[in-house]
Amino acid sequence: MVEFSRGCISDPSTLGFDPEIIFCSRIFWIAPSPNCDVEVPERLSSCYGRLQHYNLIERCISVSAREGTESEIMLIHSMDYVEIVKSTEKMEEEALQKVSAEYDAVYFHPTTYRCAKLAVGATLQLVDAVMSGKTRNGLALVRPPGHHSQRSAANGFCIFNNVAIAAKYAQRKYGLQRILIVDWDVHHGQGIQYAFDDDPSILYFSWHRFEHQKFWPWLSESNYDAVGQGKGRGFTINVPWNQVGMGNSDYLAAFLHVLLPIAFEFDPELVLVSAGYDSGIGDPEGQMKATPECFSHLTHFLMNLAKGKLCAVLEGGYHLRSLSESVCMTLKALFGDPLPPLSGEMMPCLSARESIQNVRAAHKPYWKCLTYEDVTPVQDLSTRSCQAEEAELTQTNVELLSSQEVGKGDVNEVIKTDRFLEMHMKSILSLKPPIKTAAAIDESDTHLLSPTVHIPNGLDVKEFKATISAFDVKNMKEEALSSLLNMLAVLNKIIKKEVINGLAVSSTPSLASAIAVAHCRNLKVQKVLCVFVGDMDMKIELENGKVFLINICAKHSEQVNTKYNISLNWKEDPKINNFFSATFGFILPVAYSYQPNLTIIIVGPNQNLGKNRISLLINLLQGLSNSQILAVIQDTEEKIMQNITNILTGDFITNFGTFAPDLKENMEMVKELREQFQQEWKLLQCSAKNFKDEK
Repeated sequence: MVEFSRGCISDPSTLGFDPEIIFCSRIFWIAPSPNCDVEVPERLSSCYGRLQHYNLIERCISVSAREGTESEIMLIHSMDYVEIVKSTEKMEEEALQKVSAEYDAVYFHPTTYRCAKLAVGATLQLVDAVMSGKTRNGLALVRPPGHHSQRSAANGFCIFNNVAIAAKYAQRKYGLQRILIVDWDVHHGQGIQYAFDDDPSILYFSWHRFEHQKFWPWLSESNYDAVGQGKGRGFTINVPWNQVGMGNSDYLAAFLHVLLPIAFEFDPELVLVSAGYDSGIGDPEGQMKATPECFSHLTHFLMNLAKGKLCAVLEGGYHLRSLSESVCMTLKALFGDPLPPLSGEMMPCLSARESIQNVRAAHKPYWKCLTYEDVTPVQDLSTRSCQAEEAELTQTNVELLSSQEVGKGDVNEVIKTDRFLEMHMKSILSLKPPIKTAAAIDESDTHLLSPTVHIPNGLDVKEFKATISAFDVKNMKEEALSSLLNMLAVLNKIIKKEVINGLAVSSTPSLASAIAVAHCRNLKVQKVLCVFVGDMDMKIELENGKVFLINICAKHSEQVNTKYNISLNWKEDPKINNFFSATFGFILPVAYSYQPNLTIIIVGPNQNLGKNRISLLINLLQGLSNSQILAVIQDTEEKIMQNITNILTGDFITNFGTFAPDLKENMEMVKELREQFQQEWKLLQCSAKNFKDEK
C-alpha cells in the first residue's frame, strides 16, 4: 500500500479576496480486485494531478488526516459489523472473497479497514475545521466512498458511511439541530436515507438514476414518494431520473424548483455534500451529460446556506477525466472563483420535469414554500411506454449485464469524452482577474470597504461622450456627473476583465442604469441582464433582447410584460423576511435561461426587499456571466453598501431566521408570470401548470 497525506492552505494575506478553503485529502491505495476495475486508486491520483495542474493545491489550508475511531464509526454502524470489517485485515484472498460475497458490489482487501477508517477520520477532521471556524468550507478526497453502506452491511463499494457519520458527529460534538445532506451521486444513497429516515434534524436530498426501479440498487424507496417515516416525513427528498442523458439544465432545474426553496426553509446549520461525480458526463455508471462546470454552480448555490459552512466529501465518479475536472470545478467554486457559464440550452427534458413535478407534489404537505403551488402527481410518465416495450429483466440478469458492461468498458467512449473535456475546459476557463472587486463611492464611505477593494480613477468627459450623447446631463451637478463617470470606470474594468465585479453609488440610479446599459452596448456586450430593485423613472433601451430588464417594485406597473421586460410587483409584509418564491421560482430560472454576458443590479428608490434579500439575490446572480456583476446603489441606501460589498468580495449573508410563506398575492403573481413565460424561458416549465403541453 502506498499512502499519501496531503493538505494545503490558502493564505488570505497573499490571496487577497479568497475565502479560506480546506482541502482535506487522504489519498490511499487499495490493491484493486480483479472483479472490479471501476473503484480504483487512480480515481484519487487523477484528481490530485488535476488539482496540481490548476494550481489549486497551494491555495488550500492543511488539515492532517487521522483514522476514525471505532466509537465514531459506531455512531452509524453496529459493533458486529465493525468487527467483521476489522477481521478482514488478517484474511487471505479466499476468505476475503467469501466475506465480499456476503455483500452487494463490495471487494475487501487487507488494507480496506484502515483505509475506510482514514476516510471517516479525514471527513471528521474537515467537519471540525469548518465548525471551529478554522475555515469556512472544504473538500475531502477519500476512498472508499460511503453513502451506500448501512448499519450492518457494506454496499456498492462503500464500507463506512462517511457523510452519515459526519452528520451524527456534528450533532453530538457541536449540538447542531439542522443538517442538510445533498447527495448528487448518480446512485441513490440508501445508506444515508436509512440512517435518518425518521429524523427531522437531517434533511436528505438525493437525485439518482432510477428508471422506474430498473437501475441499481433497484429500491422502491428510491422513488419520489419515499419522503421519510414518522417525524421524519418530508425530510427525505428523492428525485428519480427515469432516463439517462440528464444534463446541466435538468440538474439546475432540480435545485431551483425542489432543493433550494425547501433548503432555505429548513435553514441548515451545516451542509454536507455526498459529492459523487458519476452524475457527470462520460461516466460509464451514470450515462449522464452534466459538464464539470455544472458542479461549480451547484456548489455556489449551496454556499448561500448555513453561513457558508459546507463540507463536500467524495463519493463516486468513474470516468477519470470527468471526475477530476468536476472535483476541480467544485473546489474553484468553494474559493469564490468566477463561475463559467453553464453550457447547453437551458431546457430540462420532459422526463426531468415530470420527476420534479412529482417530487414537488409529494412534498407539498410538508413545506410552507409549496403551500400555494398547484402541483399534482404526473401519472402518465413519458418514459413508461419505453419501459413497457422492454423485456422484464430479473435482478440476476441486471447484475450480469452490469458486470459485463463494467468489465468490458468502452474505450472509444472514454477517449471521446477525454477529447471533448480537453477542448471544453479550455473554452470555459479564463484567467482570473488580479482584483475581485472595484468600487466607485464617495471618499467618506471608503471605511465601509474591505482593503482589497480597488477604487479606480473616473473617466473624463471626453471618454464619456460616446455614451452620454443620448442623455441630458448638461445641467447635472458636478458631483452627480462625477459619480456616473466613476461608475463607468468600474464598468469598464469589469467588461475588460480587469476586475470580476464592482460597486457604485449614484444619486440618479435610473439614469445610471440607462447609461450603464448604453455603455455596454457601445462596447459590444452581447447580452446584459439588468435587475432594478425599486421604482424606475425612465425607460431603458432593450434593443431586441440584447438587454433583459427585470424590475422588482412595490407600486403596480402599468406596462405589459414582454419577454425582455418584466415587472414583479412585490408587496411587502414586515412580518415576513422572504423572497424565495420569486428568486427560485422565477428570477433565477429566467436569468439562467437568458445566459447574460454581464449582470447589472440597481438598488433604487422605494426598494422594499431589505438588505438580506438584496444581498442573497446579488450573491445568487454571481453565478451568471462569469460572475461579472455591477451593483449600483442609490446614495440614500448606503446602509446596505457594506452588506453588498461583503457579498461581492466573498463574504456571506447572515441567516434569514424563521421561514414564513410569501404573501398569497405575491405567490399568485409569480405563478402567473411562470405560466406566461414558460415557453420563452424553458426552466420555468418545471413549476408551471401546463408543462406537459410541450411534448
